[in-house]
Amino acid sequence: MGGLDVHMRGVACRHGRIDAVTGVDLEIAAGERVALTGTNGSGKTTLLRAVLGLHRPVSGSILVGGRGTDSPAGAAWRRRACAWIPQKPAAGRFPLLANELLASGGAPVEAAEAAARLGVAQLAERPVHTLSGGQLQRVYLARAMGCVAAGAQVLLADEPTAALDFEGQEEAADTLTSLPVTLIVVTHDRALAERCDRVLEMAAGRLREVR
Repeated sequence: MGGLDVHMRGVACRHGRIDAVTGVDLEIAAGERVALTGTNGSGKTTLLRAVLGLHRPVSGSILVGGRGTDSPAGAAWRRRACAWIPQKPAAGRFPLLANELLASGGAPVEAAEAAARLGVAQLAERPVHTLSGGQLQRVYLARAMGCVAAGAQVLLADEPTAALDFEGQEEAADTLTSLPVTLIVVTHDRALAERCDRVLEMAAGRLREVR
């Protein structure tokens, strides 16, 4: 099993004056699979974005593989080291095609092969804004598999099965938990959470271990 360790110490994040994440301490071993559960607005997505480097904490530290993002080189390395499956892509009508999204992970051949296995290869020439929620989730999952082929060792996934039917949820869960990476997944999908090594719950920005 591959992957990188993730260490958080006293992490706090805000949206304006609103505290979104408060005093999170968490150690995730390389190759471990961790599910983050909790109600909407509890801080789960903000914490994922902070690990990725898209949301800067107001205090505390986040190290991935022992490295931070204090320098431009460190931030660039973090973006390569972490694959990302967002729950809600940016709104708007963009000319980006599905095959361009797949290729953006750095391994276009492997991402295209993953798209074929996930049943979305025929969507390659479609603009991403024309895809259904389930189709887009499969394309993002294929892209993440391309990122892993390109060297990413941590996968951050935000509700990756939410728009899928039961069969699609099972397939996505199998794929996510079989990749040779450290997995941190925000999910309300109990079956996916049960496949993870640990389940953590966030409430009002704080974290506690469920199992």
